[in-house]
Amino acid sequence: MKKLEQLYEGKAKKVFATEDPALVIVDYKDDATAGDGAKKGTIRGKGVVNNRLSNNLMKMLEEKGIPTHFVEELSERETVVKKVEIVPLEVIVRNVAAGSFTKRLGVAEGTVLKAPTLEFSYKNDDLHDPLINHYHALALELATQEEIDTISDYAFRINKILSEYLLGFNIRLIDFKLEFGRLADGTIVLADEISPDTCRFWDATTGAHLDKDLFRRDLGGEEEAYKEVMSRLLGE
Repeated sequence: MKKLEQLYEGKAKKVFATEDPALVIVDYKDDATAGDGAKKGTIRGKGVVNNRLSNNLMKMLEEKGIPTHFVEELSERETVVKKVEIVPLEVIVRNVAAGSFTKRLGVAEGTVLKAPTLEFSYKNDDLHDPLINHYHALALELATQEEIDTISDYAFRINKILSEYLLGFNIRLIDFKLEFGRLADGTIVLADEISPDTCRFWDATTGAHLDKDLFRRDLGGEEEAYKEVMSRLLGE
């Protein structure tokens, strides 16, 4: 499949058109940002890890009945995916208090939540992705009630599947961000990525961070942590 003109470049990926209007190629970068883009840097090899991990996790989720945009991995950094219209909602599922949740609600980091929580952010860089609820989403016509119900159902199902799967590799899924897209016929599918960029992974034994928090908090070792997750899940 040929890579044609570049359609989009975000913080972590570039998207290219192909000869098939229903398919695009995603190229994962090593660029890293944090604090709403205030901090910028590079995590060497991050693009390879995020591409390969995300593809493998999406294939696993497909087998469990979750529709995704994944089509085919082309190389270590490039993947063919279905072209979607991204629903402008960032969908955050939390199992354990961490990050902004602890600051907003005064809960100590590491506190296990009584039940998984679901949060929506309005995906808008100019507004810094503010937290909203489903009433806002309906009022602003970001999604329909049916789409919100589908997305919420998928999010909790993905959480259960991923949490159980990752524990098999001694990794706790603390929280994570998902994005969903609409296919041409309106079908909702999981899009974007599932990686140490978009998930908080802690070692289930030591509690060590295996994710982007190492970069966000200037703790160091992020390159090794990303590779460690890939080593555990993919055996390489």
